[in-house]
Formats: sequence, structure tokens, C-alpha cells
Amino acid sequence: MVHWTSEEKAAINSVWQKVDVEKEGPETLSRVLITYPWTQRYFATFGNMSSPAAIINNPKVSAHGKKVLCALGEAVSHLDNIKGIYAKLSELHAKTLYVDPYNFKLFGQVLVIVLARRLGSAFTVEVQAAWEKFVAVVGAALSKGYQ
Repeated sequence: MVHWTSEEKAAINSVWQKVDVEKEGPETLSRVLITYPWTQRYFATFGNMSSPAAIINNPKVSAHGKKVLCALGEAVSHLDNIKGIYAKLSELHAKTLYVDPYNFKLFGQVLVIVLARRLGSAFTVEVQAAWEKFVAVVGAALSKGYQ
């Protein structure tokens, strides 16, 4: 089990309250797909992803980005049981979707960048450290089904 300090929990929750799932979800997934184009192979049914503009304006990318951030919100709400709440999702990604677990790390890293850009000076080094830890824990929980 991960130990969270009260400061880390406060930083994670404070930032999460400012997250706009409708904006940051699609932006984060779009940035992952554009910056790491090999990740597009998991989204073959999403239609046109031939250019950055096509990805950014793709409604399926947008919807999935929102879905991922909503799932992340569950982790924020259950910081002391992230592995438990992601057990089924981990199995789905490992056994059915065959997603390379490294992609969870990429999404987390890009999300931290998106949040830092959006929050500016409010995204202090302490807040960043808490969020880096959080996305690493989420990535580890989602990777559990691969073991």
C-alpha cells in the first residue's frame, strides 16, 4: 500500500478540483497520440488520425480522453485503494485490449504537463511531486494485471 502524506493528498485533491475533464481529457490523449504516434495502434477504430488536427478534432479521441480522466477521478477519490478500484480495468487492458503498460506512464507524464501548463505558478514543485507520485501509482495499479 502506498503511503500518502496529508500534504500530498491535499495537493492531489486541490488540483483535481480544478481539472476540467471536458478539456484536459481530450487534450492529454491528443498530445499522447501526436507525440507518441505508435500509441495510435490501440485506437484503430477511432477513424481519421492522419494528422495532429485530425486527432485533436476526432470525437472518439475526445470521448476517450474524457473517459480516462473520469477513471482517474475515481483514483483521486480512493487514494488508499487505487489497486483495488483499478483491478478490473487493469485486467481489461492486459487480457483483452493488450495495451502496452508503458502507455500508462506516457499518459501520466503528459497529464502532468497539461496540468502544469493550465495551472501555471499554482503548480508548485510540491504539487508536481505529489502528482508525479500519483500518476506513477495509477500506472502501477493499471499494470498489475500484466503480472
